[in-house]
Amino acid sequence: MAFAFSAFALPDYSKSASIAAGSAFAAFIVSYSVKVADQWERAVVLRLGCFHALRGPGLFLIIPIIDVIAYWIDIRVITSAFKAEKTLTKDTVPVDVDAVLFWKVIDPKKAALDVADYTSAINWASQTALRDVIGKTMLSDMLEGREKISDELQKIIDVRTEPWGINVISVEVKDVLIPSALEDAMSMQAQAERERQARVILGDSERQVAEKFGDAAKTYANNPTAFHLRAMNMLYEGLKKNNATIVIVPSTAVETMQLGGLAGITALTATLGQERGQEGTPRPGADAPPVKP
Repeated sequence: MAFAFSAFALPDYSKSASIAAGSAFAAFIVSYSVKVADQWERAVVLRLGCFHALRGPGLFLIIPIIDVIAYWIDIRVITSAFKAEKTLTKDTVPVDVDAVLFWKVIDPKKAALDVADYTSAINWASQTALRDVIGKTMLSDMLEGREKISDELQKIIDVRTEPWGINVISVEVKDVLIPSALEDAMSMQAQAERERQARVILGDSERQVAEKFGDAAKTYANNPTAFHLRAMNMLYEGLKKNNATIVIVPSTAVETMQLGGLAGITALTATLGQERGQEGTPRPGADAPPVKP
């Protein structure tokens, strides 16, 4: 254009006009021919309506009018959210399931030529696969085994999208929603199950305690001295822990423990009272009458 303007002073104006037109045409050809693809893009080039080549990343040239860029394919990992609403499980429970699909284009040529809109095709294939898996799965298995469902979905969707040049990386099941009435019933069932387990544990504990008491009884039956010492120790600990000096003990127990009758009980109570008095602790009931067997 600058050259044409400099030649404008010449007598022949047609020559300058032709130079300007030629320069404009050359600029148009260059601007149309030079293309730049980003690092994550691939350009599908068609020549006269037929597939010619894949171009990119970086700078590349095409022939104007003859070559056309039909698609710009993104080869990065893409996430697509899909869900299935009010779909019946194998045990006829309606559920709403939300999932996320991670996929990428590994063959831009197939993605451009073998399917009209690969993004929509992937979404529809994912939804139909999710409904198929839900219909073949029990509700309990779906709530407990999300990883298993995700792996199965990945395999099914990958088989369907492989002819399109698309690779499914992973499928993640985000949430499984069940009816509120069924949720309340499952909560009550779980609570009842926890109560049952607690009672079973309590009963087992009682059985173990009874067995230990039986073993102890056999030991004391063969060793009366140990039984008397244990009985005296239990009485002593009870008087020591409780701030009381009045203890009602059956006379038969006193005779069995060989505490010396009333005198033995009185002496034991007095000894405990002296110990608490020396420690500075109050002795409630200090003026109470002696213990009567």
